[in-house]
Amino acid sequence: MKRALQGQTILVTGGSGGIGAAIVRKVADEGGRPIIHFGRDRKGAEGLLAEIGGDGFIIQGDLASAQGPFELWSKAIEAAGRVHALVNNAGIRTEISIDASSDEWRAAWQREFQINFFAAADLSKQAILHFRDHGGGRIINMASRAGQRGYAADAMPYGTTKAALVNLTKSIARSFGANGVTAVAIAPGWVRTDMAMDFIKTNGKAAAVADIPIGEMAGPAEVAELVAFVLRPSQVSLNGATLDVNGGSYIR
Repeated sequence: MKRALQGQTILVTGGSGGIGAAIVRKVADEGGRPIIHFGRDRKGAEGLLAEIGGDGFIIQGDLASAQGPFELWSKAIEAAGRVHALVNNAGIRTEISIDASSDEWRAAWQREFQINFFAAADLSKQAILHFRDHGGGRIINMASRAGQRGYAADAMPYGTTKAALVNLTKSIARSFGANGVTAVAIAPGWVRTDMAMDFIKTNGKAAAVADIPIGEMAGPAEVAELVAFVLRPSQVSLNGATLDVNGGSYIR
């Protein structure tokens, strides 16, 4: 029986750990061939590729540099020839107080926008050009509940970049759907990743789940299942949607 993503090659940024690794596993389970992007964790990427049976690629790329996203896309095309989907999953969360110096403040915002947004925008540009010339494709942007309802005072750059990702998704959907290029944003709340665990170590789990009606964070596998579903060729009409995965902590 043909699996839902059979024959699809899918680039996953930040693919060596956390949500990214869960997406890679699910893509492979659904028959897709993942391109696992990593920044520093080569060992983790190699281990993940071995775990899924070796049917895929690993590519290093520095999304913090201006040329890094373009170089990553070139390497992906060189390795795979044809890419059918891009999952912009890589991201960081910086804490910076408004009492910080102007240099520290600006550096934190610039780094967070470079990795969380500009890299995704640059990769999306290259993907759109490729998809337009090769029969279409799909872009998934990993946004956040924080980009929809606002965020904590000491992490405003994170929420702002995620809001920008949602708007980028909508713009791509409206502008390039006629070219066979579709885009969807996924907006999780807290997910059980290293980022969430660091917060819990400092503030306690009760603080993390206090406003989640179901009383629990999502698991990376839950998010990965949704990503794999959105990647199915049959789900073209999801174009432009933002899908919430937050346990009811933000309801539109």
